[in-house]
Amino acid sequence: MIHFNTALRGALLASVVALGATGAQAQNFVNVLTGGTSGVYYPLGVGLSNIYAENIDKVRTQVQSTKASVENLNLLQDGRGEIAFSLGDSVAAAWAGNAEAGFPEKLDKLRGIAAIYPNYVQLVALAEAGATSLNDLPGKAVSVGAPASGTELNARAIMGAAGMSYDDLGKTEYLPFAESVELMKNRQLDATLQSAGLGVASIRDLSTSVDITVLEIPASIAETLGAPYQAATIPAGTYDGQDADVPTVAISNYLITHSDVSDDLAYEMTKQLFENLETLVSSHQAAAQITLEGALDGMPIPLHPGAERFYKEQGLID
Repeated sequence: MIHFNTALRGALLASVVALGATGAQAQNFVNVLTGGTSGVYYPLGVGLSNIYAENIDKVRTQVQSTKASVENLNLLQDGRGEIAFSLGDSVAAAWAGNAEAGFPEKLDKLRGIAAIYPNYVQLVALAEAGATSLNDLPGKAVSVGAPASGTELNARAIMGAAGMSYDDLGKTEYLPFAESVELMKNRQLDATLQSAGLGVASIRDLSTSVDITVLEIPASIAETLGAPYQAATIPAGTYDGQDADVPTVAISNYLITHSDVSDDLAYEMTKQLFENLETLVSSHQAAAQITLEGALDGMPIPLHPGAERFYKEQGLID
């Protein structure tokens, strides 16, 4: 009898484990890959995660802070996330397998969800550094973003278009947004280049702590670089002490997934994004620039079939 009960208990336990595994398989998991917590990707990722958790059946979500674009795309290729924020030039480089940009091989599993809002390259210096434009950077101590991040790729491209390299700087630091700002507050850096949505928290924090100058990046830089770069303007009053419009360059951001995500889940991730834009704006004002009409603009990789189904329903594609 004892042996029978032991065997019965074992069989029952196995059944429970099997049922639990079946239940787990029935539940979708969405890991949202973002960026540093002081950037724009992170609060938008939190907002997107909440939208998905509330509106997609049988889904669990989490938000992962990362080094942003390059790391996000590599994580997607490895199946370690379901949706990610990335700059358009990073996506194009990943699809091409550009080793210098951080992609030794083509990331062939990447699939598009949507074009979202533009990143503005925001080059900010301490007012006491005496710089007013990109051309004043030589000899200055500058943070160009986390190593091989989308921001750092932008910094490299923009300086190259101006006929400069990191060798021309007095000091080059490879730091995320928040760490760059802290060093500037302590007068250990002269400037930081941050590629983000307007009103990024890190630069807002800096501008309320010390006097800053938002440096001009001439329209000629965008012309030299070509697509996906474009001339843009940081409006006056975006940051404390910024009294005038400042020319710069911008580049589109994208939401990206991978081919192993199911069609149904990719469809819902796309649909819920556009059906809850007002909610997402409450996470960060950058989301106010996301539109359904612009969702396919410049998409550098193939759409996920699930996203494609949504856009067909909306009449954006045949």
